[in-house]
Amino acid sequence: MSDTPSKDDELSGTEQPFVQHLMELRDRLVKAAIAIGIAAALLFFFPGPGALYDLLAAPLVAHLPKGATLIATSVISPFMVPLKILLMAAFLLALPVVLWQIWGFVAPGLYVHEKKLVLPLVVSSTLLFLVGVAFCYFFVFGQVFSFIQSFAPKSITAAPDIEAYLGFVLTMFIAFGMAFEVPIVVIVLARMGLVSVEKLKAFRGYFIVLAFIIAAVVTPPDVVSQLALAVPMCLLYEVGIWAAQIFIKHTQAPEDADQTA
Repeated sequence: MSDTPSKDDELSGTEQPFVQHLMELRDRLVKAAIAIGIAAALLFFFPGPGALYDLLAAPLVAHLPKGATLIATSVISPFMVPLKILLMAAFLLALPVVLWQIWGFVAPGLYVHEKKLVLPLVVSSTLLFLVGVAFCYFFVFGQVFSFIQSFAPKSITAAPDIEAYLGFVLTMFIAFGMAFEVPIVVIVLARMGLVSVEKLKAFRGYFIVLAFIIAAVVTPPDVVSQLALAVPMCLLYEVGIWAAQIFIKHTQAPEDADQTA
């Protein structure tokens, strides 16, 4: 009698009591929080909360009139805003550890062919989000702030509030980070069988319209930033369709692969 487990009982022996699942989840959340805390401590000493804020504010400051600066309208804003930016940067720095803890928690309950799908998606979605944030910081911000300042009357001295600027930056980062997740959404929808690749191709024209509507809603009212969001979304939609076909081929269950062979 063979000791090799059959396909039907591939996960046999991996079941755990509900309380044990909660304890494991708690332990992994604690490890993720410790990683974020260590990253925050490192960033606090170098480069420091103030330097992080200066780095985040650099695209706006570069386009302000000579001598103009950002202002704080709240007493605690000079303390709270850099602290929020420090925590945000610490989370991004510790993101690989956080994702590793998530992966370690869900992996035992997945089949082998499902693991082949989840791990690449976790890694690629993280990279795409960071690419979206970087694209927004290094390209979009400069274009947006230049456009805004070009329309400002000379009689008005710009002095943006630091909390309002932080809110604007976070909104733009989330918008571009999520927009760059389009390929992941397309792959998941196709792999789960909710939408076929053929239907995704047929939806291409509607998605282009949808992308420009989303860009018009979430970006400032200038053509440059709207195109900077809509055009990558359309291109990434095509990448998602192409990648979905590859994922579907290489992440089939063993019995499904035998039937299609």
